[in-house]
Amino acid sequence: MSDTFTHPYIPNSDPVIQRWMMDSIGIEDIEELFACIPESLRFRGKMNLPEPLLSEAALRRRVMGRLNKNRTCEEALSFLGGGCWQHQVPAVCDEVNRRSEFLTAYAGEPYEDHGRFQALFEYESLMAELLETDVVNVPTNDGSQAAATALRMACRATGRDEVLVAGSTQPDRFRIVRNYLRPDIRVTRFGFDRTTGLLDLKDLKSKVSDKVAAVFFENPSFLGCVETQGREIAEAIHAAGGLLVVFADPSSLGVLTPPSRYGADLSCGDIQPLGIHMSFGGGRGGYIASADEERLVQEYPSRLFGIAPTEKGEWGFGDVAWERTSFAKRENGKEFVGTAAALWGITAGVYLALMGPKGMRELGEGIMQRARYLAALMDKIPGVAAPRLSAVPFKEFVVNFDGTGLSVKEINRRLLDRNIFGGQDLSADFPELGQSALYCTTEVHSKADLDRLASELASCLKG
Repeated sequence: MSDTFTHPYIPNSDPVIQRWMMDSIGIEDIEELFACIPESLRFRGKMNLPEPLLSEAALRRRVMGRLNKNRTCEEALSFLGGGCWQHQVPAVCDEVNRRSEFLTAYAGEPYEDHGRFQALFEYESLMAELLETDVVNVPTNDGSQAAATALRMACRATGRDEVLVAGSTQPDRFRIVRNYLRPDIRVTRFGFDRTTGLLDLKDLKSKVSDKVAAVFFENPSFLGCVETQGREIAEAIHAAGGLLVVFADPSSLGVLTPPSRYGADLSCGDIQPLGIHMSFGGGRGGYIASADEERLVQEYPSRLFGIAPTEKGEWGFGDVAWERTSFAKRENGKEFVGTAAALWGITAGVYLALMGPKGMRELGEGIMQRARYLAALMDKIPGVAAPRLSAVPFKEFVVNFDGTGLSVKEINRRLLDRNIFGGQDLSADFPELGQSALYCTTEVHSKADLDRLASELASCLKG
């Protein structure tokens, strides 16, 4: 940057302002600020970057040109899922979360509050009703972090340093959990049945011991299977003095039993299905829920909001057990918590309030009906086996293409030529399932959409 250049988007790049700042702190040159960095770590060359765009119009043209290369799920028919799903987002969700008093919702101590505490309390209350639990946190960054934090909570509560994680867990989530628990917590995987998709109880029970803090599984699983052995799994880990942690898709809880009903001590998951756009992988927010037990509540690192009467006879909303957080005393915090996804919690609260119990039930029923209908259509196509796993599917199911002689990659390429996003390729992460893909269908798909996929798939498999 020259001595006379002022960048329109970089604060304090004006040379006059820079000189005033340097005089204020007593230095002659900006380089003095970086004197503590070893020369071997400093880059002295010129970065290979394009010239700066100095007008709003030019910047907008460049950005829109890049974005126009993308093909969105609004432009193509999508059957991708695997952790970020295309759901209907009611207009009121966007209307509320764009309000100025919420748009910058942050998890730290606020300087002012225009109803944000109450909005988050209402979100937590609605989630608690859906999950049939007492306590729900302000959302973490995403569901995978919520899973990792729930497992660390279980380890702190039990004083143990090993967890058992289902082998059918979403691959990226497993990697995040393993990384977050390193190096002081051992992560051991247990198997699942390659025919049904259900968890392998024999393998699980052989690995449960008095050193295991928790068992973790998803329900529905990443592979779409509704796990029906939850109570037996809970009994196995509880007999050994450990805890059960279940990752549950909230969009399923209008029709599926919540984890707390079959013995889960901690429930967790991602709230993205609750009125939040996909946005190229986001927005995301992770929930953690439990009973109102001190041994668990005191292990939450994130904020919890409660309600209490004020001296003036009104209701006030504020933090519960503030002293356990890293906001109160960082050296005493259970885990460090920075910026969270409070805005998405408010959004999910709006969605749940709009849907109500009847709406959530109808949502779940519609999703399950679509999944069964689409699987039956695909299974009629020569060389295609759907679903590949026999357990009841919820939103997603595995489709096997071994009989077609084609790879999932090639099939997806042919579908893309027809403006369809095919299922997520599982061949790398689950080679034991052969050339298989994970197909997802939600309430956004019409019968015509499902019929079109089956028709186009049959056509492209013929060459």
